[in-house]
Amino acid sequence: MLSLSDFEEARITGIKVNYYFVCKRKLWLFSRGLAFESSSEKVALGKLLHEIVYPTSKRKEVLINNLIRIDVVSRKAVRETKFSSKMEEADRWQVYYYLFYLEQLGIKREGEIAYPKEKRVERIKLTDEIRKKLIEILEDIERIVSLPKPPEAEKQSYCRACAYYDFCFSED
Repeated sequence: MLSLSDFEEARITGIKVNYYFVCKRKLWLFSRGLAFESSSEKVALGKLLHEIVYPTSKRKEVLINNLIRIDVVSRKAVRETKFSSKMEEADRWQVYYYLFYLEQLGIKREGEIAYPKEKRVERIKLTDEIRKKLIEILEDIERIVSLPKPPEAEKQSYCRACAYYDFCFSED
């Protein structure tokens, strides 16, 4: 079983868990400090969306152990807001990771993912099966980020919208 020091030593963040499902190359590049999202229009829209969705929440953008940043934490739930559900599996696993991490701190919560554009909220619960799979995922994330060079680029239908697109696919 992973301990809190394992999490902190590996520096596994929710974004890394999300990128694991979106693109292993993006995960590797991001883990090396190549973060192109600061110039991404979608990331800017996402930040604005966070402000709009939970205007009365007092615990927004909660940073825990300088490692995970959760959109909203309440007494009952961890809430994440996403612009669209196109990466729904990645979104789910990011929230599972937050719930798992909090559980290691002795904090039990349920999760919610809000897709305001779709007027939909998905409820997330951590199960033993999810915990087991998550540990495998975290171990694989560690393996990927420790590779000496990035995984090969694999063109997906959503690549053109990615902040890393030019880096991965330019002819230069």
